[in-house]
Amino acid sequence: MKIGIISDSHDNIDAIAKAVEILNNSNVDLTIHLGDIVSPFCFDWFKKLRSDFLGVFGNNDGEVLFLDKKSEGVLHKPPFEVEIDRKEFILMHEPFGIEKLKTQYDYVLYGHLHKVDIRKTDRGCIINPGELCGCLTKKRTMVILNTTDNQTQLITV
Repeated sequence: MKIGIISDSHDNIDAIAKAVEILNNSNVDLTIHLGDIVSPFCFDWFKKLRSDFLGVFGNNDGEVLFLDKKSEGVLHKPPFEVEIDRKEFILMHEPFGIEKLKTQYDYVLYGHLHKVDIRKTDRGCIINPGELCGCLTKKRTMVILNTTDNQTQLITV
């Protein structure tokens, strides 16, 4: 299964639109957002994804009720545990207990730091796709994960 992983889009519509285009052209099956979408209007662009969408709230997601409504309930309070493609995932915005979690889950996904972190583990991977918005590092990045062969691809948007 191909999964697009993004985080920290912070209302950057240009970056979101480009990411959606890349994810659609890459034929991902699922897109995961790891928090800090920020404004509900961003879902007008995320709804253009041809993949399913799943995510968690971040610390800058202030309009939680309207974000929840616009997302039609696909955003969850972190940490969020989910099984995808017979693999155990934990999704969070702020990193907490990653070294312990990597022994309990196949995939530990987080955002918040605006810094790329891709590490193989005995069970799978730890992934922070960096920031989609590009506001701190001036780099707009995301990751495509293939759960079949545990391969990751860092993509500059």
